[in-house]
Amino acid sequence: MEPPICTKCRAKPSIYHRAYSGERLCQDCFRESLKERVKRTINRFHMFEHGSRIAVGVSGGKDSLGLLRLLAEIEGETHGSEVVAVTVDEGIRGYRDEALRLVEEACSGLGVESVVLGFRDLFGTTMDEIASRERELSTCSYCGVLRRRALNEAAKSVGADRLATAHTLDDMAQSVLLNILRGDVGGMATIDPGGGSLEGFVRRVKPYCEVPERESALYAYLSGFEFQSLPCPYAEEAMRNDIRGFLNRMEAKRPGTMFVTFNTGLKMIPTLSKGEAMGHCRLCGEPTPGDTCRVCQLLGR
Repeated sequence: MEPPICTKCRAKPSIYHRAYSGERLCQDCFRESLKERVKRTINRFHMFEHGSRIAVGVSGGKDSLGLLRLLAEIEGETHGSEVVAVTVDEGIRGYRDEALRLVEEACSGLGVESVVLGFRDLFGTTMDEIASRERELSTCSYCGVLRRRALNEAAKSVGADRLATAHTLDDMAQSVLLNILRGDVGGMATIDPGGGSLEGFVRRVKPYCEVPERESALYAYLSGFEFQSLPCPYAEEAMRNDIRGFLNRMEAKRPGTMFVTFNTGLKMIPTLSKGEAMGHCRLCGEPTPGDTCRVCQLLGR
């Protein structure tokens, strides 16, 4: 039995069915539609300006390498912005070593500048060392906070005015539910894909926020680039994993659930307060709403 014909070009066999839209797409139309979606997302949330210098957070996984390729292509055609890859080396032996190789190879092939900043250089320690110590919190709690600081520092070091991360639609929908279930109303503002201006922070944007993770994976496969598939050795069972499973099951039964969840979160943002006034950490001088920033609190522990 022959596969259905692509509903877009009506000429080639379909390789992908978008259950939430009813489209059946051939390889070429799928890749072009993904590119157009990212373009629309960039314009919808006013992410870049002409001549922006965009630091793309690249981990070596399918999502970040796919975003790097698309932005290098899109910005070369439209805004004339400059793209540079920034990678954080947490100091996880074996796992991060492979990722750094993949990022270097990808950037070399694309002709994109690449900068690596390590936990050791910034914080005087590594995730391997943190994981080996007795501590109150999970390794993921430490890594998430330190990675956010490291990415911001890397973006500042290359003179970027935007920091693009490869959060997919799945990530965004999960964050909406995670904040609701934790009762973290203020945290909902962080899902704004267009980011905001805040002293000491490079404006963070999420051009992949309307791309389902399965489509990011398919784009990587069709594009033929190598990416890291090994999970982090410190990944632990967490509340986000439960939410991920729930949303995946709902999406399978009711296509479009993730889009609805994400867009509901966006509607809530204007109703949130602007948050606390920012001061500076008494230890490191970085912006923080309190006396001591979260990074210094964690490293002090």
